[in-house]
Amino acid sequence: MQLVKTGLCAFGMSGKVFHAPFLKEHPGFFLSAIVERTKNDSAEQYPDATIYRSVEEMLEQSDVEIVVINTPVQTHFEYAKKALEAGKHIIVEKPFTVNASEAQQLVDLAEDKGLFISVYQNRRFDRDYLQVQKMISEQKLGNIREAEIRFDRFRTDPSGKQHKESPEQTGSGALHDLGAHLIDQAVQYFGMPDRIFADVFSMKGEAYANDYFELILFYSDRLRVRLKSSVFSKEAHYAYIIHGDRGSFLQERSDDQENELTAGAIPEYGTLWTQPLQQADGILNYSSESGTTERLLTFSEPGNYMNYYQQIYEYMVFGYALPSQGIEILQNMRIIDAALESAREGKIVDVVKS
Repeated sequence: MQLVKTGLCAFGMSGKVFHAPFLKEHPGFFLSAIVERTKNDSAEQYPDATIYRSVEEMLEQSDVEIVVINTPVQTHFEYAKKALEAGKHIIVEKPFTVNASEAQQLVDLAEDKGLFISVYQNRRFDRDYLQVQKMISEQKLGNIREAEIRFDRFRTDPSGKQHKESPEQTGSGALHDLGAHLIDQAVQYFGMPDRIFADVFSMKGEAYANDYFELILFYSDRLRVRLKSSVFSKEAHYAYIIHGDRGSFLQERSDDQENELTAGAIPEYGTLWTQPLQQADGILNYSSESGTTERLLTFSEPGNYMNYYQQIYEYMVFGYALPSQGIEILQNMRIIDAALESAREGKIVDVVKS
């Protein structure tokens, strides 16, 4: 198998859970470089990877082909630009950048250099997201008229991470964090909206970045999509509610890959390594072609974040489609920009599409 040498820009939670294990277990990748500024935590699990003390040092001294930019979002633009200028392909953790202007500059630079940008939208490989995608594609619900996607948590105490919670840090807060996932999913399901109305604020108070948002996406063909997130949600809601002119579908947020990886699960290549569902995680209620009403409990199929890196490998080696390429995720950043403008102005705003 052709080996693709890859380097990680950080070995925090993102590197330990979402990237390094998959790069190690996928036979087509060689995790050859890891940036740790002061520690050597990666040495035991990844002894073949050289530890560098800065991103700049890794770019100067290593021969990696792909650089994973998994540092705080406020540094994404700087490090992504340096990696592209060094002739490296890049994978950027979500959110892509702090705004669409930065994202556009990186997309243009990558095109000039003949390099690729992929943004790590791993939630496209969640079992719940894939189940909703399947239900929409099967058209049992008819023409979709209303949809709601939620990502709630119960985290009422501050985490202490300034790059995520300080209101003075551009790109901090739930809209850039969880919103980057929900917006991406809405666009994958329904395309780009025409307009948006947004309520974005901090339930913890003005000393903290936004931890609540509700976005209403307006589509011209009689469709409304609501995206919502709160950190004061002790009881779980259905994460996906889809209503069409023939029926409805309700889906729990049932994917547990993050928790399993955090607990030490090994994402084995070529296997469904996640734990199976113990009970149904969805409800489908629709009118069949014969006119009878069907109400079914549904079971989603397993998701697998390994498929993201498999698609990256297939792009590198065989020229297949690149997952979540930068020019595509640039559109998501335009929605985030529009949402912030809407919340600030208190009005519906148009979404820039190009």
